[in-house]
Amino acid sequence: MKSIHVLNLLQIFFYSCCAFGVATLLFPKFIKFVTEYKLTQKIRENGLSGGTAKLFQALHAHKSGTPTMGGAVIIFAILATVAISRLLSFFGIVETSLLNRGETYLPIVTLAVVGTLGIIDDWLNIREKSKQKGMSAKVKFWSLVGFAVLGALWFALKLEWSVIHLPGIGDFDIGFWYAPLFVFVLVGTANSVNLTDGLDGLAGGLLAIAFGVFAVISYFFGLPILSVFCGVIVATLVAFLWFNVPPAKIYMGDTGSLALGATLGVIAMLTNSVVSLIVIGAIFIVETLSVALQLFWKKRFKRKLFKIAPLHHHFEAKGWSETQIVMRFWIVGALVGIAGILIGLIGMGKAGIL
Repeated sequence: MKSIHVLNLLQIFFYSCCAFGVATLLFPKFIKFVTEYKLTQKIRENGLSGGTAKLFQALHAHKSGTPTMGGAVIIFAILATVAISRLLSFFGIVETSLLNRGETYLPIVTLAVVGTLGIIDDWLNIREKSKQKGMSAKVKFWSLVGFAVLGALWFALKLEWSVIHLPGIGDFDIGFWYAPLFVFVLVGTANSVNLTDGLDGLAGGLLAIAFGVFAVISYFFGLPILSVFCGVIVATLVAFLWFNVPPAKIYMGDTGSLALGATLGVIAMLTNSVVSLIVIGAIFIVETLSVALQLFWKKRFKRKLFKIAPLHHHFEAKGWSETQIVMRFWIVGALVGIAGILIGLIGMGKAGIL
């Protein structure tokens, strides 16, 4: 048992180093490429609830022209590391690769497919001459729903999953309702992370914390390969943050935020940790709620609840510096992450963990 634990830790270290190395080498070249071909950030002209986004433009005008689509490098570095692990396994250097039907197939497919959707959205945002930012919200939403439905069918028909775990209470078979829950979690997490990706380093840091937490939960849940995969994502995000911290040299764009958000949701479902996800992703949820409340308040009371939504922009409009907001959100993200680990491990006593 001890040797298995050591081997797993070595795998996490080795593959994380691979992912970090690939991403660190590629980002400078990618930044140069997107700058040369003007694949840069376009500041939106319309607000979330209609009208012009004058306050947003005033706060972020200086960011116009910053290279974007950095999520493509993140995804490539992760997939390249998976490919390296497969080659090492093929030649007998290691016993198993990161490509595993029971643990990583769906997260990898989610990362690739939703990442492609994000690339299309980012490309439209860059190239379109209209005031609309990227593809329409309806097209993006229903594309995510369509993929989530396929994922839900995989869980229900292939894996025959229909049980959710409530920490401290037990497992509950929810039957048919598992599929709608899966769709809600995947789409909701993808959109929440996408909304949070609005300041230099904000979403990247929070995602690194969240995936780090799920690396721990996956390990104790009995999914060691998924744990290594989460570690690889964390390492790639750390490499991204090297170039994304204020002032950002590149943004992940929808390519990264949608793909990583959806992948986070899938991993939460694989580890039966929906309740933990609510805690771990508390900031993502609050950011989304701030947008929903802003829209409701404007429609119901004909005025704004926040100066600007999502919430991080509200604090920005109130005079907080970008670095203050990001650092404080990271601190809260780390605290809820620790709480998420504790909640996630409740009820695993049968495995000899608690």
